[in-house]
Amino acid sequence: MDTVSFIRMDQGTVEDYALTSRLAREHNDAHLIGNLINGLKLLEGPTLGYKIDRYQHSLQSATRAERDGADEETIVCALLHDIGDCLAPENHSQFAAAILRPYVSEENYWIILHHGLFQGYYYYDKIGKNKDAREFLRGHKYFDACERFCERWDQTSFDPDYDTLPLEHFLPMVERVFKRPPHTFD
Repeated sequence: MDTVSFIRMDQGTVEDYALTSRLAREHNDAHLIGNLINGLKLLEGPTLGYKIDRYQHSLQSATRAERDGADEETIVCALLHDIGDCLAPENHSQFAAAILRPYVSEENYWIILHHGLFQGYYYYDKIGKNKDAREFLRGHKYFDACERFCERWDQTSFDPDYDTLPLEHFLPMVERVFKRPPHTFD
């Protein structure tokens, strides 16, 4: 039977946890990519005052990254960088970074983790905040990479007339990145 023997985790056996690990792995293998895409599609809909919705913004960011010569992993990060907007609007960068972390480099994780703060450079002064709030991170080895990500692909991707590639173009890239064995950073 495909059910554990316990009702409290501290009562589980090696066999129980082998079972749950196997079933979770099988489930993730079958559904992770679809769940990611469904999360991305949550960004479709209201433009919230912008000229395009956040789904199109995500596609446009990834399109710009690809056309600018970014590697596949970075393109996927550009596609998914705002995936947390609907579920974690106050900390969407951290949400997206947590999803990506096991599958991407330390650099790309850091970029996604901080991109919201770095985006502030382009508009914080218009909402009464310090546009240089990111400066406390200057000197970090990934500062310049995050600055480039936001300057070239994120803050520029609100153009309804831009020739944006469709989601189907990016799906094989997403599959390749998320089919890699996960890793952690210490």
